[in-house]
Amino acid sequence: MSTANLLVSQPFLPDLCPITAAVESLANAGGVDERGAIFTRREVVDFILDLCGYTTDKPLHRHGLLEPSFGDGDFLLPAIDRLLEVWSRGGTTGDPIQDLGHCIRGVELHRSTFRRTRAVIVARLVNAGIGADKADELADVWLIHGDFLLAELPASFDWVIGNPPYVRQELVPPVLMAEYRRRYTTIYDRADLYVPFIERGLRLLAAGGVLGFICADRWMKNRYGAKLRALVAAQYHLRAYVDMTDTPAFQVDVIAYPAITVVARERGRITRVAHRPVIEAQALKELTRHLTEPKLAEDCHLVREIASVTDRTEPWILDSTDRMDLLRRLEREFPVLEETGCKVGIGVATGADKAFIGPYDELDVEDDRKLPLVMTRDITSGHVVWRGQGVINPFNDGPGSGLVALEDYPRLKRYLEDRKEVIARRHCAQKSPANWYRTIDRITSSLTSRPKLLIPDIKGEAQIVYDEGRFYPHHNLYFVTAEEWELRALQAVLLSDITRLFVTSYSTKMRGGFLRFQAQYLRRIRLPYWKNVSARLRRDLQLAAETLDLTACNQAAFELYGLTAGELASLGDNDS
Repeated sequence: MSTANLLVSQPFLPDLCPITAAVESLANAGGVDERGAIFTRREVVDFILDLCGYTTDKPLHRHGLLEPSFGDGDFLLPAIDRLLEVWSRGGTTGDPIQDLGHCIRGVELHRSTFRRTRAVIVARLVNAGIGADKADELADVWLIHGDFLLAELPASFDWVIGNPPYVRQELVPPVLMAEYRRRYTTIYDRADLYVPFIERGLRLLAAGGVLGFICADRWMKNRYGAKLRALVAAQYHLRAYVDMTDTPAFQVDVIAYPAITVVARERGRITRVAHRPVIEAQALKELTRHLTEPKLAEDCHLVREIASVTDRTEPWILDSTDRMDLLRRLEREFPVLEETGCKVGIGVATGADKAFIGPYDELDVEDDRKLPLVMTRDITSGHVVWRGQGVINPFNDGPGSGLVALEDYPRLKRYLEDRKEVIARRHCAQKSPANWYRTIDRITSSLTSRPKLLIPDIKGEAQIVYDEGRFYPHHNLYFVTAEEWELRALQAVLLSDITRLFVTSYSTKMRGGFLRFQAQYLRRIRLPYWKNVSARLRRDLQLAAETLDLTACNQAAFELYGLTAGELASLGDNDS
């Protein structure tokens, strides 16, 4: 009986158990956004197959390939074409089931997509001279309609290739997410679904087997990718990395930048790295040659070799060797930002900005129940130009204090209750109905009057703005306070190319080349102790920041860190 219309069941799960029901709901999901489906251009597919060695000069009919989320067949169909070309050259029994049944496994969860692609594959097999009955039978052997993270599969494959789905945790039913967490050790913090896809793909590799994926590069540097990076470092070899920044790798634009990673089940220290390839067949063929030849040509300008990219849970620094050497020296010689008496935080998230935020003078609450709010749009000039917004503060002051009693603030009570329908719908309010009027983040009003540096999350360049102590930051702003460092001097350091080196190395880029200036990256910045900064250099840093003279900020920062001529030159080498 054909299995094309059946969802693969898991032997240990009853058909109607909550996990099966959750899988069914995903199998019937609607649009591509909901499913995390992104379609890869054919030139890029051929490039990845070539990089991984799935080429027609090899006996592909003697090996196995897995595509864990085949979608419309972007990877699976070209792989099948290559397999059939090798098989057709002879030396086989002529029975496609016997010869080819072990060669392909493709998994797809979405029901209508599975049916559509299966029909295309059957037609492709028939066109290759395989009888209709055998083609239908072979498709049933090759294709699995189910959840790759739960489905039963052969023990190992020589190749695992594809484009795993890009799905955030909150889009996965909780009962299913719990099962994934039970099975996959790399699901950490807020890891997206492609992380366990990579883990399972790696664990399914035979000795010497190769995984080639194109997906978002966030896991290579973000907090949530730490356990997956540790797995790769301990058991695998990162053979190649191709940064796809600003390249049309997919049939639609994506916000997060993708990268191609080629990882083998073998030991090795050297990774070949390329950046922003031209998406054209001949250019990619040439790049493949450089990335895969036994010895890299000395005059090759397209590819670099970097040693020891993978190091336990550390973010992968896939930059030039000179820049990486500078970064490692700074990491060895200087403490992280918060060890020098500085503190990184993020502004308030309310969960209902239209209810909690409005023109300060129009917020009809008691004066001590509202705070002037600074937002990203207020600091685009490099200075705070306040647009007059305010935020409602439902919290008492002081450590350990909770929410104010609404009975003590009649105007606040009336204001919040007029908006209760919106405020009470938030998750934090439903979780704790008695505290329905809290903001998601606690507001500590004393932060308003404290001098601080304000930093937007996503920017093309560092934008570090000084607030003398007048405003409370919104949630799309990070802030830095300092116990010892003079904030203007610190502002100059954070505006310098040294900070860009840190953030570029640790963070992921977004579309348009924008960087994420998130707390996890800011906290990794190295900084000398203030007591070790000379009086003259303190003055130079402060003056550079006060005048927003970026050249002067750089000059003072370079002296602060003791950069050599060679290290200065490496800062200008910014291929990534």
